[in-house]
Parts: sequence; C-alpha cells; structure tokens
Amino acid sequence: MKPPPTKPWILDLTPYPPGKPIEEVEREYGVRDSVKLASNENSLGPSPKAIEAMRAAAADVHYYPDGGAFYLRRALAERLGVPDDWLMFGNGSNELIELLVRAFVFEHDEAVVAEHAFVIYRMAVQAQGGRTPTVAARDYGHDLEAMAAAITPATRVVFLANPNNPTGTVFLAEEWRRFLEAIPPRVLVVMDEAYAEYVTDAEYPDSIAAARAGRPVVVLRTFSKIYGLAGLRIGYAVASPEILDVMNRLRAPFNVNLLAQRAALAALDDSSHLERTREMNAAGMRLLSEGLSALGVGFVPSSANFLLVRVGDVDAVNEGLLRRGVIVRPVGVYGLPEHVRVTIGSAEENQRFLEALAAVLGRTSGGDVAV
Repeated sequence: MKPPPTKPWILDLTPYPPGKPIEEVEREYGVRDSVKLASNENSLGPSPKAIEAMRAAAADVHYYPDGGAFYLRRALAERLGVPDDWLMFGNGSNELIELLVRAFVFEHDEAVVAEHAFVIYRMAVQAQGGRTPTVAARDYGHDLEAMAAAITPATRVVFLANPNNPTGTVFLAEEWRRFLEAIPPRVLVVMDEAYAEYVTDAEYPDSIAAARAGRPVVVLRTFSKIYGLAGLRIGYAVASPEILDVMNRLRAPFNVNLLAQRAALAALDDSSHLERTREMNAAGMRLLSEGLSALGVGFVPSSANFLLVRVGDVDAVNEGLLRRGVIVRPVGVYGLPEHVRVTIGSAEENQRFLEALAAVLGRTSGGDVAV
C-alpha cells in the first residue's frame, strides 16, 4: 500500500544500521561462542548491585515508573554537584538528542556537526527539516576553531562529542574554553559525553561547570556504556532548568522504565565495579594497541572503550571476522570506508579478535600502517 504523503526530507533519511546481534551472526554463519565487539558495551556486564535491584523491582512492573525519577534524580544530583532540577532522564541519550532538536531546531535551521561524528545528530536534524553543515575533522577529531567559524545566523545548535564516537578522540580544556568564547550566546552547545567516565586526561573539560556558569551548554551522559546498562536504555541531560523545561514539554510520560531507574540508582552506588571496568579497559587497550601494531594495522589512539582500526577492504575483513564468530562494527556510514570500530572487551575477547584478524589478513607481524 502506498503511504500517505509525508515530509520529503523524511523520505531521504537512511535508517540507522544497528550492529549485528550475536544470535543473528551465529544463526547466519553457523558459528558458536561468538564475541561481540561492535557496540561499545561493557564486557563485564552491569554491577551485581544493579542486577539485584532489577530482580527486586521485577515484582513491581505492573506499576508505571516514577515519571520524574525522584530517587535517581536526587542521588545523581548529589553525585554531580548540581541542583536536582538541572537533570532530565531519557530513554537513552538518543531520546534526549531528538528532544533537543525538536525543541530548538526549526525547519531550514542549521546544526553544526563534525566530520566522523555520531550519525544520530544528522538524522535527528534532518527529520526536523534542518541542515547539518559538517566541519572537516582534524586528526580524526573535532576542529573546534573551525566549528566555531562555521556558525551562521541560521545556526541554532552545535553538536560536540567528547570522546567522539567512532574515533575515540578528545579535545581538552583550553580548546574548549576558546570555543565557548568564540560562539554567540544564542547558539546551544550539546556536549555528548557518553564515554566521559573512561577519560583519564586531567585536562578533560568540565562541561557541567560551563553550564552552571551560564554558558548555553547541555551535557549528555548515559548509563549504557561504563555502567553496563545498554539494554535498559537510560541516559540523562544536565542543563539549566529553563532549557530542560522546554524539552520536558515534549517528553513522553514514563519514558524511563522502572527497571532502568532502579538499576541505574544501584549502579551509582557501586564504585568498585566502575573501577574494575576502567582497569579492564586500560589493560585491553594496551593489549589491542600492541597486538595491532605487531600486525602492522593502523588505529586511532582512543580515550574511550573502543578503537578505530584501519583494515582496508572492510567488506572482506568484516566477513572473515564474522565467519570466525567475531563481531565488530564497520563505520562507512561515518565517512570511514576503510575502518572498523572495535570495542575493548575482556582479555579473552580481545585476544580472540587479534587472532581472528591475523587469520583474515594472513599476517603474523609487520610494521605500523598509518591511519
């Protein structure tokens, strides 16, 4: 049946391509014991405290969740040092991105984005009939000076990701300070910090402090990554109450489910699990970096929990890895047709990837390859 007429820019959208789940790969390729290193998930899984909280909450799922996430809001506000009306929760960060665009980007408006940035920014803006001027990357990362220069009278929003997905690159405090000084106060800066908890650089910007100081900044974070709750879909925004008030007018009621709220609250109380995750990530980053260098395969140094790896013939390499039960993420949709993104997993998963990649490439060692 022919659908009713719709907005032409919606028909031009390409649906987001999710990574292959383990079940589909094993069914399609007839393999077992696959490892998934495609979606930047925490291979340790969620905190045991979060699992226990979900079990305890299961008997209450016939009730609607707390629409205001009172207990989670109070605990997170204390953790971040912000008033509780500076927080808003969403069904993952994706929902918050969409609400921001719906609230502040009109048809024909612009939202400046970086080359190789998260594709959802462009998709959300296009769905509203807006445009996304794209600023060329600098060493695979954001060129903040050029992004500030790209702002026009039509610009309503600038999207920044720090660290950036899928490159793992970061920008630091001095560059961030100069960027904020260069942009007009009417432009909203959306700082996506989904991987912030993995960053170890002491010069990582304090974007929440910038928002508290009156800058037009919205900070997005998530429980999907280091907290290991990706399957529950819960993220949050930190911003002034005036900005969040507009977004809340568009937010669906009960958008964050009961289990997600209880699990996130418990996860906040398990600092030891976060520390174990960071230690696993650091060890895995060393192992993959050394292993890829030994194979002569180039990669981009990362401050997150994944590596952008240049493999050349992505289709052939990805197919070879899938046949060996190793799932990674091709990133052609990000303008990187020769690269895959590889999540840092457990020691066993990382070794499995290196062995599979060596077999696919027919290599055992070699010189470094530029990325």
